[in-house]
Amino acid sequence: MGDKANAHPGAAGRAATADHPASVRNVVLVGHSGSGKTTLVEALALTAGAVNRAGRVEDGTAVSDYDEIEHRQQRSVQLSLVPVEWGGYKINILDTPGYADFVGELRAGLRAADAALFVVSAAEGAEGITGTTRMVWEECAAVGMPRAIVVTHLESARADFTQMTRTCAEAFGADDPDAVLPLYLPLHGEPGPDGHAPVTGLIGLLSQRVYDYASGERKESEPGADQLPAIEEARNKLIEGIIAESEDESLMDRYLGGEEIDFKTLVDDLERAVARGIFHPVLAAAPAAEGARQGIGTVELLELVTGGFPTPLEHPAPAVTTPDGKPRPALTCDPEGPLVAEVVKTASDPYVGRISLVRVFSGTLRPDETVHVSGHGLADRGHEDHDVDERVGALSAPFGKQQRTLPQAIAGDLACVAKLNRAETGDTLSAKDAPLLMEPWDMPDPLLPLAIQAHSKADEDKLSQGLSRLVAEDPTMRLEQNQDTHQVVLWCLGEAHADVALERLRSRYGVQVDVIPHKVSLRETFAGRSGGRGRHVKQSGGHGQYAICEIEVEPLPGGSGIEFVDKVVGGAVPRQFIPSVEKGVRAQAAKGVAAGYALIDVRVTLLDGKAHSVDSSDAAFQTAGALALREAAAGTTIHLLEPVADVQVLIADEYVGAVMSDLSGRRGRVVGTEQAPGGRTLVRAEVPEIEIGRYAVDLRSLSQGTARFSRAYARHEPMPPQLAQRIREQAQDTA
Repeated sequence: MGDKANAHPGAAGRAATADHPASVRNVVLVGHSGSGKTTLVEALALTAGAVNRAGRVEDGTAVSDYDEIEHRQQRSVQLSLVPVEWGGYKINILDTPGYADFVGELRAGLRAADAALFVVSAAEGAEGITGTTRMVWEECAAVGMPRAIVVTHLESARADFTQMTRTCAEAFGADDPDAVLPLYLPLHGEPGPDGHAPVTGLIGLLSQRVYDYASGERKESEPGADQLPAIEEARNKLIEGIIAESEDESLMDRYLGGEEIDFKTLVDDLERAVARGIFHPVLAAAPAAEGARQGIGTVELLELVTGGFPTPLEHPAPAVTTPDGKPRPALTCDPEGPLVAEVVKTASDPYVGRISLVRVFSGTLRPDETVHVSGHGLADRGHEDHDVDERVGALSAPFGKQQRTLPQAIAGDLACVAKLNRAETGDTLSAKDAPLLMEPWDMPDPLLPLAIQAHSKADEDKLSQGLSRLVAEDPTMRLEQNQDTHQVVLWCLGEAHADVALERLRSRYGVQVDVIPHKVSLRETFAGRSGGRGRHVKQSGGHGQYAICEIEVEPLPGGSGIEFVDKVVGGAVPRQFIPSVEKGVRAQAAKGVAAGYALIDVRVTLLDGKAHSVDSSDAAFQTAGALALREAAAGTTIHLLEPVADVQVLIADEYVGAVMSDLSGRRGRVVGTEQAPGGRTLVRAEVPEIEIGRYAVDLRSLSQGTARFSRAYARHEPMPPQLAQRIREQAQDTA
């Protein structure tokens, strides 16, 4: 593991293939934006011989972050797969965005991977380990996913590898700091004019060997006498950490008794501890020198991945059921087993069409076969449930913008599938005669509303199709056609997520949209009892219009809706026209009586009226009913009701005071708090929805990205009079 003989790299220009799950490694890179994940991916691909020294594939494009939006925004916004070969193994490297708005892409990467490399920047120190990074570490720990840490940006003058390893132990080793330890120490060259000594290689703590990259190729040698004291303390601590996690309980006694534990035993125990997810080695990486074939630390990383990370055979597959919910036996990673694969990402190519990135958990996926597509249960986000058969197109391995053809994809491997026109992210692909559905992974709930409208008539014609394609690609986005406000709303994870959605609509689907202020669904109700008389009498030749009705309106408790009561006596309003009055009342209630918002929670009682034997009609009494309701509204105070949400905020204890103060400033009422695991508090509050439109953004800033919240509609309740008056005035100005 980094101390082994250098393996033969894979060849560039062809697709990496796998013939058995044991030869596959699936690893996801996790880290905040700017930590150096994409640079590290390119360095690993260079060392594996998959790209040229400029970090480019044959067509001159980058191996990762090749999307036009990523170029314009200078950051990763989507999950990228880079398959390489190393020492006879196929390594599927999954590069994920580091920005919190794209955590959905990160979760997809975690689903597809069997182990994780957490990338942290030595130049940023503790500030480089964000709340999102810590949260993902905890999620991996909860499911036992193996993890290692890569320290980047060692070329920075501010970089301090020793201090950064301590920071990592504090951030990631809360339960056992001695399980987060470095495998190597940086080797420094001669200081430059600024006094900064560049990193030129690594010193292996277990092997006590020097790996020097200064020449552009990794060269191995014995450490100098002056280097041995520097590594002795770190080496002893590493050995103790490995032995503490060893399955051989006698090893610690032998070590404490003075026995020298042989190198092979230590490496074997280290690899087992890493694969079991109980030991987390820290490695270092730095850019390759000008013209070098290998980046510093890349060989060591590739050997860690192939030697220490588990095979797909060791990773339990998600639970499966039949599409109607009946449980099925647990899957095994067997190429000869029943076909079960999952779409972990959906993308659109202007030339190829829809491309689905799939992880095969069981069986073997082959091109041109018909599979069953089972839905993912995200209908509430605008993603329809699926239960259809589809024909698989060509299979390929992505490399930059290229797609290299694959003959098949076996259990444990990843591949791109062309022309699955119905399948969306999260869907299950299985045998058409034995359909199955995989347990879904946790998708973050989009909580930032973005109200949009077509920029022109031409855009309006294309908007529906563009939006449907957009949400098919991204299950963390929810499309809402609000029936109350008549707005089209895209619910996103944050402002950057929203910006990318708008850019994709424009550049990929040719739809220009305008962002408009988001409206909440207000309501109106009567503050007290009031009466009204509706008189609709017109005579203009031929049949006239004649209808008179008298009503009384009284408020009801919240949630009652609208009740209509008939108390007409003596046939003052003929029986056939009483439903007409009710229809007119309800139609006017839907339009509102004060500021244009629907009227709710009132009882309307029809008391009296008059009719004409010839001129009365259904339409006349509908109009009279509406007029009566408007007159009743003019005779009393009309309350504007705003929706109130039940909000739950899970926050680190250190931010509780700031969060509660912020909620109070939003007219929120804190209704309770309770302690949660991991030094956190769950704050429950009731907050007007008009005050939390941007809460997803503001809470992230307030908590440095460590907080999560959920919201659910609770009820409508009266607005403060001053705010209600301002909204009425705005409604009058726009009328």
